[in-house]
Amino acid sequence: MTQAKSLSRLDISDFRALAARVPGTSLIEVSRNSHVYHGGTCDDHVYVVERGQVKTQMVAASGKRCLLSVHVVGDLFGEIALLGLERLDSAIALTRTVLLRVPAARAAAVLAADGSGDVLARHLSLRLRQQQQQVADMVTLPSELRLAVRLLDLAERFGQRGPDGTRVDIAFTQEDLSEMVGTTRTRIGQFLKRFRELKVVDFTTRSHLTVHEERLISWISNPTH
Repeated sequence: MTQAKSLSRLDISDFRALAARVPGTSLIEVSRNSHVYHGGTCDDHVYVVERGQVKTQMVAASGKRCLLSVHVVGDLFGEIALLGLERLDSAIALTRTVLLRVPAARAAAVLAADGSGDVLARHLSLRLRQQQQQVADMVTLPSELRLAVRLLDLAERFGQRGPDGTRVDIAFTQEDLSEMVGTTRTRIGQFLKRFRELKVVDFTTRSHLTVHEERLISWISNPTH
């Protein structure tokens, strides 16, 4: 479940070096809970998180939200701009956030001039594979198992390993988790209670998550649940 390293997790200083050569690149600040961009709009920029956290989500016609991903320092997002297509997702700052706002076509041209044009293609391929896996999980796994898989993924992406488990320093609410998994907050609460009883997951009072990865992997691999 560990994702291959790609442009989605850049060294921010490396991307700054690229962005410095891309005309039109700017540094922007976004306040907490404000939109970076809205679904249904066209935006010819890609973004890199320099400070803070951003979530991407989609909203169905029914109004139900689906949380796609959370992006932290060094993450690239908004890649649909590389294809010149209308955005389906919205991006919202979870904290006060600073972003590099980079013209997509010009960044691609700079990479091509460096002989690295295939890097973006590989990145898009990896992102597509990740999203296909998420879709497969949503369709084929029961909701409790979907939550377990997502919690393990969050620990692998954002966790800091310690003697008492892997601590995820992003505060995820039950509503956030329900949007990731595609079920109700009530069921998420029931699943988390069970996971705590099994000692595979703990939550602090500030909603920070601690995952006991080996125990959770063992539970996910158990065919009886």
